[in-house]
Amino acid sequence: MSDKNSLEKLRKEKTLWEETKLRKILEKHPERFEKFYTNSNIEVEPVYTELNVQDLDYLNDLGFPGEYPYTRGVQPNMYRGKLWTMRQYAGFGTAEESNQRYKFLLSQGQSGLSVAFDLPTQIGYDSDHPLSRGEVGKVGVAIDSLKDMEILFDGIPLDKVSTSMTINAPASVLLSMYIAVAEKQGVAPDKLSGTIQNDILKEYVARGTYIFPPSPSMRLITNIFEFCSKNMPKWNTISISGYHIREAGATAVQEVAFTLADGIAYVEAAINAGLSVDEFAPRLSFFFNAHNDLLEEVAKFRAARRLWAKIMKERFYAKDPRSMMLRFHTQTGGSTLTAQQPDNNIIRVTIQALAAVLGGTQSLHTNSRDEALALPSEDSVRIALRTQQIIAYESGVTETVDPLAGSYYIEYLTNTIEQKAREYIDKIDKLGGAVKAIEKGFMQQEIQDSAYRYQMEIESGRRIVVGVNKFQIEEEPPKGLLKVDPEVGRTQEIKLKELKSSRDNLAVREALKELHSQAKTDANLMPVILKCVKCYCTLGEICDTLRKVFGEYKASITI
Repeated sequence: MSDKNSLEKLRKEKTLWEETKLRKILEKHPERFEKFYTNSNIEVEPVYTELNVQDLDYLNDLGFPGEYPYTRGVQPNMYRGKLWTMRQYAGFGTAEESNQRYKFLLSQGQSGLSVAFDLPTQIGYDSDHPLSRGEVGKVGVAIDSLKDMEILFDGIPLDKVSTSMTINAPASVLLSMYIAVAEKQGVAPDKLSGTIQNDILKEYVARGTYIFPPSPSMRLITNIFEFCSKNMPKWNTISISGYHIREAGATAVQEVAFTLADGIAYVEAAINAGLSVDEFAPRLSFFFNAHNDLLEEVAKFRAARRLWAKIMKERFYAKDPRSMMLRFHTQTGGSTLTAQQPDNNIIRVTIQALAAVLGGTQSLHTNSRDEALALPSEDSVRIALRTQQIIAYESGVTETVDPLAGSYYIEYLTNTIEQKAREYIDKIDKLGGAVKAIEKGFMQQEIQDSAYRYQMEIESGRRIVVGVNKFQIEEEPPKGLLKVDPEVGRTQEIKLKELKSSRDNLAVREALKELHSQAKTDANLMPVILKCVKCYCTLGEICDTLRKVFGEYKASITI
């Protein structure tokens, strides 16, 4: 008998022995083995052996990091070569205030910027619009024109800092403003690195900051793909987001499935617009959530990476290895933070950040302890950033690639999440794809059902949330919370008035007229939007011009 056959015989004998031993333990002590489930309702066995992994129809070859299907990471040396980008999401009030916060974060060791925009900016309204009242500068920075963007990045060299911008419906406008600011600094577009979220489908599913209907929205997204593929090779043209899907109540499996289904829709839209897959796919990126179930979250990231690689290779016939790599940013779970005993959130965020790192994230934002109560204070932001730094430099988990690989439980969860996510994607395909599934309310209903189930578990006490339904204490109202100046709206209105009186309004009218005309054609709108921005057309003026051509999306589904 060959050495290989002998080894296989020994493995089978060992597996049979383990199965027999486990069965005897279960028969002898049934009371010790009640049923447990992950947050995705995956049943957790009391003990995992090689059997559990082989029970699935396919036993995936782990392979090596940096090689297809990238289960173990997109880079061969991962954090041994370069740590993830520490990118704290920030922005509030005026551009001046946010600029000060960015400089503070960079001085504390942050390695990339992540811009939060206020709600009016996210839905394409200027600060002086009636619907903007009371919301200006509250959940992010108010950006009305290129003038604000110039202030936002004043003194920050854009050829040396990577910037992520969480903006979707008006992504083309904000990206154009960023390009224009860089040019004023003497930095060409091909030198810029960063990410624009630019993911409108998840807005229809989970978040609600949409402007236009799906068809013109997809056009704007593919316009950005095409423009950046020719002019901004270092820029990530979309961050396909599962984060907000998870925040709305999705499970880990649903987060993977719905995010990748959206990704499939974007790839199909770009191909239908005439782009070749390897022309734009290397600059696609993803954005995931990290929750408290440490091992399920690690497995989730590994499963998403492998499933996307297979989709790109087998469904879209990508040839460039970079087109198959799922590169992702992670943010810790905002919905897991509690207003009760807010210092407990530091521990939650640490667990979640560790899951992201063990799962192979490319960049990371750690939430601050007081975010269930207010925008984070400087002290809270510093603690959140230090959490990343301690994991990076003191924990030892960065010293080897994919350190949990080969764990029976991790591999079982990775395989199971991939399998269940693929089943969801098959359902979505049968409904006609992500856009049709959204229009029919399928994803929304699935998320709402999961959110309801989770909340019922908390209210019944089956799921413990420390400080909320167990281990409560009497608390004093927290002190030192950040408060946004209520006059920020008035300040922005004054700025807008001054801008409109000092700019070349004839050039503004001509640029907006050209945009209106081009929007009625199939032309790529990025060049004309960039022209509008450089003339100091406001965000609201540009979006209103497009509203006249595209119309506005009104959610009409009943759930």
